[in-house]
Amino acid sequence: MSHPTGPVAERFAGRIQQFEQVSLSPLAVPSYPVHRARPEADECTLRTPFQRDRDRIVHSKAFRRLKHKTQVFIEPAGDHFRTRLTHTLEVSGISRGVARALRLNEDLTEAVAIGHDLGHAPFGHTGETALDQALREHGGHFRHNEQSLRVVDVLERDGEGLNLTEQVRDGILNHTGPGTPQTLEGRIVRLVDRFAYVNHDIDDAARAGILDPGSLPADPLALLGMTSSGRIDALVHDLVETSDRAGDIVQSAPYEAALLELRSFMFEHVYLGPRATVENDRAAVKVRALFDHHLARAGDPVAVTDWVSGMTDRYAERAYDELPA
Repeated sequence: MSHPTGPVAERFAGRIQQFEQVSLSPLAVPSYPVHRARPEADECTLRTPFQRDRDRIVHSKAFRRLKHKTQVFIEPAGDHFRTRLTHTLEVSGISRGVARALRLNEDLTEAVAIGHDLGHAPFGHTGETALDQALREHGGHFRHNEQSLRVVDVLERDGEGLNLTEQVRDGILNHTGPGTPQTLEGRIVRLVDRFAYVNHDIDDAARAGILDPGSLPADPLALLGMTSSGRIDALVHDLVETSDRAGDIVQSAPYEAALLELRSFMFEHVYLGPRATVENDRAAVKVRALFDHHLARAGDPVAVTDWVSGMTDRYAERAYDELPA
């Protein structure tokens, strides 16, 4: 398909390359050239390849479904609780700011952040655990980062996938888990993801009435601040300054320890707390019932996993209610 062209499009790639040579750190990933699994003859002449990746993700069905996937609380009774979509946007904005401060490739950072949670199952980590347990009985396992990569590689566009660049694929796969992103841009997202969900989940838990902010451990608050926005700002400043000195994406030891202490507190008192346990048990039963029912019909655990993990929370609830008694 041919597109109207002109001097702006003809000069775009060269202008970006010249700009990046002057403006980006030598540690940054340049926008050109890039590698895709399938070469494309019609790379956009008005967007960098990483911008195009970002747009492909934003226009995907999996991205749109994130607005109805829970972040922490299942069926929260309020309009202001975070979803996977709002979490993704928060991670994207913070990550891009870090990349800009360190003179790294903002477009690559944003694309990784926008795609990092596409493979999350319904009902948050409870759904992920339930699917993992089911698949282990069939010789497999489920990890949302691996499923996120499968979404962009295989499931979108009716099996064609989005044909993203290798750097974006690597960042999505390794935003969590044992692997480390190959690029500094991907490593930003890996850390900022944790900055965002720990602090924003504190907000949501307080809003839900299951966490008294006064019960948070004192030492991390003394270092990072009393508000979520203040803590994120402190973590970002530490990340930028420490990373600039190290030539890598790293936190200083005190700030890393403070974040880990808050994260451990949240697991003990919120993620695995009494109220969450009741909700999580109920959600796990539903995910497992959906998996078992459709596996008996389809016989392919991979296909069933693709279907169940792609469900929104409300669709999973409806599908469970429609199961035969």
